[in-house]
Amino acid sequence: MSTLVAIAYPDTDTAERVRSELVQMTKEHLLQLDDAVVVEHQADGKIKLHQAISTTGAGAAGGALWGGLIGLLFLAPLFGMAIGAASGAVMGKVTDVGVNDKFMKELGAKMPAGGAALIMLGRAEAPERVLERVRTFGGEVIQTSLDTEQEERLRAALGESAPAAS
Repeated sequence: MSTLVAIAYPDTDTAERVRSELVQMTKEHLLQLDDAVVVEHQADGKIKLHQAISTTGAGAAGGALWGGLIGLLFLAPLFGMAIGAASGAVMGKVTDVGVNDKFMKELGAKMPAGGAALIMLGRAEAPERVLERVRTFGGEVIQTSLDTEQEERLRAALGESAPAAS
């Protein structure tokens, strides 16, 4: 079962660096990520989601492939690819995978302007090694689905002395 963890950082750059570190850990098979999104509370009050995966781009690529194959059957592969890419992009745009976008925007709205959070959904194969590597970035746990003991270990690794009020 995947675990949800949201950690607040003072800025987007720090959250992006932590996400890059997590992606590297997936390549090392220390972690399996289902989703990792940086939520930015911009100075103008807007909430911006920096998704790791573009569903629009993936939909367009898949649609172009299938459209091209179907187009070959009707001797119009370029037309099929164009129609497939357009319809795939539209489907990708309306598809939400991983953590719910509405939830992430609500969480982002609670952060101070200029702040950011990294919201991760996944499983750690080697939790102690993951904690070792993210410890240097600090941060504040703002939401998690971990059990109490695991959450306390995470908070301690990030340098928090006591759980934040919910």
